[in-house]
Amino acid sequence: MARIFIAVDLPEEFRDEVRVIQTRFSGLKLKLVDPDLVHITMKFIGEVKESKVPEVAEALEAIECKPFDALVGGIGVFPKPKAPRVVWLGAEGNFELLHDEVESKLSKFRFKKDKKKFTAHATLARVKFMPAGQMDEFLGLLDELNDIELGNMVVDRISLKKSTLTPQGPIYETLHEVMLG
Repeated sequence: MARIFIAVDLPEEFRDEVRVIQTRFSGLKLKLVDPDLVHITMKFIGEVKESKVPEVAEALEAIECKPFDALVGGIGVFPKPKAPRVVWLGAEGNFELLHDEVESKLSKFRFKKDKKKFTAHATLARVKFMPAGQMDEFLGLLDELNDIELGNMVVDRISLKKSTLTPQGPIYETLHEVMLG
């Protein structure tokens, strides 16, 4: 079995900026995502038989979406600021169309559809528990970083990735890349 997902990788030059943002949260009870692994998830699929992976890769080749410009910036949380589970970096661009194309091309596999409305984002940290004494500092940081901008990027490809979970964190391997256009 392979644990797979479809992602848009952030440009290399954004990684240092991600590190800087994450250091602002040091001292808070968060589990930071390795900046080299931060990406925009288009669809998390989960466990599939290894033999199905080439079929998924082939289905993704049929995606009809032109490359587009995207703006990466703004900090947000899921589900809400006073009950944070995920701290994320926002992304604006034609991601909804790309997401719909991914869902459409993979529909024949009957993977579980996302229940929530798609929001393009890159996870920066996960929160298991936020001590009450840290909540004000956390909310203040969210406010302060709300308008931060990393810059523009061109989304011209998506990647089918395999995630191997380890005690040190996940290891991602790109199995297939699809150029948009």
